[in-house]
Amino acid sequence: MTIESILLWVAVLLFVSVISSRISDRFAIPVLLLFLGIGMLSGSEGIGGIPFDNASLAKSIGLVSLIFIIFSGGMDTEWEDTKPIVWHGVVLSTFGVLITAVITGFFAVYILDFSIWEGMLLGSIVSSTDAAVVFAVLRSRRVSLKKPMKPLLEFESGSNDPMAIFLTTGCISLLTIKNSVPYSLFPRFLLDMGMGALTGYLMSKAIVFTVKKIKLDYEGLYPVVTISLVLFTYCIAVLMKGNGILAVYLAGLGMGQKSFPHKKYINKFHDVLSWICQIAMFVTLGMLVFPSHLLPLAGAGLLLTFLLMFVARPISVFLCLQPFKTSRREKTLISWVGLRGSVPIILATFPFTAGVPHADVYFNIVFFVVIISVFVQGASIPFVAKLLKLDAPLIEKKSYPIEFEKIEGMAAKLVDIVVPYDSQIVGKKIEEFCSLHKCIIVLISRGDKYLMPFPAVVLEEGDVLLVLANQEDIKQLQSVVKKSRTA
Repeated sequence: MTIESILLWVAVLLFVSVISSRISDRFAIPVLLLFLGIGMLSGSEGIGGIPFDNASLAKSIGLVSLIFIIFSGGMDTEWEDTKPIVWHGVVLSTFGVLITAVITGFFAVYILDFSIWEGMLLGSIVSSTDAAVVFAVLRSRRVSLKKPMKPLLEFESGSNDPMAIFLTTGCISLLTIKNSVPYSLFPRFLLDMGMGALTGYLMSKAIVFTVKKIKLDYEGLYPVVTISLVLFTYCIAVLMKGNGILAVYLAGLGMGQKSFPHKKYINKFHDVLSWICQIAMFVTLGMLVFPSHLLPLAGAGLLLTFLLMFVARPISVFLCLQPFKTSRREKTLISWVGLRGSVPIILATFPFTAGVPHADVYFNIVFFVVIISVFVQGASIPFVAKLLKLDAPLIEKKSYPIEFEKIEGMAAKLVDIVVPYDSQIVGKKIEEFCSLHKCIIVLISRGDKYLMPFPAVVLEEGDVLLVLANQEDIKQLQSVVKKSRTA
């Protein structure tokens, strides 16, 4: 293929993938499936007819994409919401993944006639979850989850990939290296997680320090700096025998909690980069699939998927959350929303590059598991959440024509305050109450319109006030706004 043909195909696939996201929102189809479907249609047995069976290249594209997706997810994590359930998430992302892998592995031994370590390898590959699919489905149905469900699922899915990667590579080494013994994985686990966590912690500080100290003439160069430092983080962790994905996630998590110049711009850039990486990864992995190879394994794949959904995942969740104050309804929901996503498909390429026997069986079974899991569980999540009374209305952040970036040394922040229908300030002019508080009303949102906050503007119920002030003054203003006229 000529370079022009390649560029044309890239342009077409990117455009079609973006347009398909509208279908996802409208019909509640997870965008993951659409991206994979586009890849399959473009592949050797699809209408595109692009010959592609390079598992090594697909693995490389998937791994690089995962680095930036995980980093962006770490930066977007709301630590204040995550902090109360951090240990719940840590236990689920380590012991939960291990228990799921072991139970699923034993099922694979009997269903597929695998050896014990071949079964454990398959169990390890499908052991991690993907909350992005969950929230995409909920968003399309205008449903969210009550706290602490949402932050717990986000944190678990963001932090359980390193454990799945460790178990997968560990099982591969037991299958391919002579005289390898299972207990040799324990010190390797400590080194892998320890060095990954240490590298991520130190690099989060190093990245923030660099962005603060470096003085660039062009704002567009700051994301380039963070891209290079994210890649540094991964490579340093791997060179130190640590887990690079864990290091990248913790670096993003640490950065997300700090204030530094151009933070909002850098966040937006990495969000865009994350979407590009997701499209590239899913379409590439979809192209690697030969649909004709899936059909002979449909029975085994279907049985293994349902055992994973109804046995392995629930057992791991209920055991891991037993020490914590978590209700049975919450454990049930967490068990059901443990969807498989992109990471299992990426991990399914590892046996190809390592020369593991039956590598094509692993890949096709995992692909089948992911598709069925997303279809069955994904479609039913809103119903299950409502049935368990753990659903909540979806509150979307309002977009304003004003941007504010909090910088170091500045105590003020920009928040929106909704005026209740019975508030004592309804019908009053801004000058009548705002002068009594150390708050600046920057903008007023009324329906689909925006009003300038002139002193003579009369407030109405349902108005959203965009207020600039420090935390204490904001609380005082909120108490005034919430006070009823009849109180």
